[in-house]
Amino acid sequence: MPDINQEALDYHSSGRPGKIEVVPSKPTSTQRDLALAYSPGVAVPCLEIEKNPESVYRYTAKGNLVAVISNGTAVLGLGNIGPEASKPVMEGKGLLFKIFADIDVFDIEIDQTNVDDFVKTVKAISPTFGGINLEDIKAPECFEIERRLKEELKIPVMHDDQHGTAIISAAALINALELAGKKIDQVRIVVNGAGASAISCTSLFVSLGARLENIVMLDSTGVIRHDREHLDVNKIRFATRRDIHTLTEALKDADVFVGLSKGNILKGADLLPMAADPIVFAMANPDPEITYEEATGARPDLIMATGRSDYPNQVNNVIGFPFIFRGALDVRATQINEAMKLAAVKAIAELTREPVPEIVNLAYNKTNLSFGRDYIIPKPLDPRLIYTVAPAVARAAIESGVAQKPIANWEAYENELKKRLGLDNKLIRVITSKAKQNPQRVVFADADTYKILKTAQVVKEEGIAQPILLGNRLKIERLIQEHQLRLDDVQVIDPREESQTLEEFGKLFFEKRKRRGFTLYEAKKIMQERNYYGAMMVETGQADALISGLTRNYVDTIKPALRIIGTESGVDKVAGMYIMITKDGPVFFADTTINIDPSAEDIVEITLLTAKAVRQFNIKPRIALLSYSNFGSSNTESALKMRKAVDILHAKYPDLLVDGEIQANFAFKPQMLKDNYPFSDLAGVGANTLIFPNLDAGNIAYKLMQTMGGAEAIGPILLGLKKPVHILQLGSSVREIVNMVTIAVVDAQSRQRGQEEPARKPALKG
Repeated sequence: MPDINQEALDYHSSGRPGKIEVVPSKPTSTQRDLALAYSPGVAVPCLEIEKNPESVYRYTAKGNLVAVISNGTAVLGLGNIGPEASKPVMEGKGLLFKIFADIDVFDIEIDQTNVDDFVKTVKAISPTFGGINLEDIKAPECFEIERRLKEELKIPVMHDDQHGTAIISAAALINALELAGKKIDQVRIVVNGAGASAISCTSLFVSLGARLENIVMLDSTGVIRHDREHLDVNKIRFATRRDIHTLTEALKDADVFVGLSKGNILKGADLLPMAADPIVFAMANPDPEITYEEATGARPDLIMATGRSDYPNQVNNVIGFPFIFRGALDVRATQINEAMKLAAVKAIAELTREPVPEIVNLAYNKTNLSFGRDYIIPKPLDPRLIYTVAPAVARAAIESGVAQKPIANWEAYENELKKRLGLDNKLIRVITSKAKQNPQRVVFADADTYKILKTAQVVKEEGIAQPILLGNRLKIERLIQEHQLRLDDVQVIDPREESQTLEEFGKLFFEKRKRRGFTLYEAKKIMQERNYYGAMMVETGQADALISGLTRNYVDTIKPALRIIGTESGVDKVAGMYIMITKDGPVFFADTTINIDPSAEDIVEITLLTAKAVRQFNIKPRIALLSYSNFGSSNTESALKMRKAVDILHAKYPDLLVDGEIQANFAFKPQMLKDNYPFSDLAGVGANTLIFPNLDAGNIAYKLMQTMGGAEAIGPILLGLKKPVHILQLGSSVREIVNMVTIAVVDAQSRQRGQEEPARKPALKG
């Protein structure tokens, strides 16, 4: 079994098996809590719901709970594998609902292939849910199942395999036609495939204005013609009367090709007879009907979309289904109707034409994403989708008469959607996507350990970085063989074998440190130490970033970097920052690793370095200088130090959003801050960046957050060096190391582009 397969099994089986769990949303720590949650208190809401069934939405989780239901008869890429085998996919769908739209999910796998029995089962469990997402059910049964459930239930029901792809591809088609200067009611469309997605896509195109006589659909038998026998009702609608019998004939003078079939069925030559400015949506996965390179090579005037993330214009259902259900649930719609689907189509299409936020450019390593041939649908990580698509769907539900809970204040609703996830909550996904756009060379100083080697394999295969392994060659090779790691083509450097490089590095180091107590002999000798060797590789441009510290203490790791690379211009103090990933978004902690008892002036420098690092992730820093004192309530030395630092920052950097000295609970509770200290710059907005008065406070705080608060820690990120060097915690997990490598790659990209702001340039308040 290939190693990636074993890794997938380990991912799903390690710790708590599976990918989702149920988490209580109310306090449960006291006997009183339990009495309210269950007996006898639970009887009260039960009786209220008995009197008024609609109040179930007020007293239970029904209104935010969707069932992802499948019988496993048509799992993407796997076929009919049955209900149990489909469960990992359904759990994954539930995960996407949660992380993109904050919708809770129970996945339900049903051992029924008969339509009547399937519908009966779903109807029987439907009182539990606010919506039903049907998934991976084979055609033609899926059409009948969805039709009947929509008729017989009064909650939103959608088969995403049909409508998800249809909605996204329809939005892409609207924009592609605009760029090509064509009208939907005039274009000739060829659809290769006649399954659930193809039928639904084509039906939605017709709803948008495409004419049936201009459509040719093909299934595995060939062109679906009116004179073919035994056509089911879904195919009959798209049977052509034109004298066309093959895909080649259908493509002649066609304006649009939509592929929902299988990979590599077309060649570049097949596209030559198509009309000018052809539109090709080759959406078979993982291999499209024709490769992007071959298609664009044959037709430079092409507008193309695929189902893949490594090419422009990815048709990805995650752009649609989380936000469609979000809008439907929020107005308590009784169904997802055609008006709601069309509203989603138009919202997605229109969003593409809006200026692209910087966080999206950051995620995809672009500087000027804009509406055009390579950008006809939004990127999946676009944070605007939730507050653009969901309101459009909700409005359509209200206007079409299927909403039971109309929205009165649309501005408040949009703000509520933004707060559900926090627009910064996608930080790791954003920076990972950015790193993959331009992987950098990362040298690992502890490469003769399994964790580092495993990390190197992960970042190489994920396209995050180009690893360079530094250490004992024999030990590295033995570990690679022992663990069957795929690192054959990765560069391995054993400093002891590099006599010429050691000589060169030694001379360079001697020139840097000859007046700091080093002889030439000592300089050459110390280069055998891998942290010195790795730092010199970064300094001389043989690597773009250094990762170290897994097996060494912090001081031994940072000293070589300071001696060889040094600090940025104008920087006197380096600092260590942690990113704490919380359910409300990232929070930045500094200094957590280096400065034991910084002065007020040091605090100012640490604050500026941290603000610059936060802005590098396209997040506006809102900075609190922490203390046990609030705005002069104590005059101890520590409180006075933080107060002085704030005074300096306010005087010299008035555009920096910073305040203090302030207690941590006030920093995190903007309303409490507003009620008690309305003069504060942080009143009403709260902090996302915390500066600690000393190393004890910072180090203790991040470790408590990590171990007891459930936050994921990324760091320490070293601030203030000229070039990227990042130091791991002792005993870091492979996941934590991968995150640090990703940070290092993004850091190196930023420095290479020369777009990093000066060290002391403040953030803007606006």
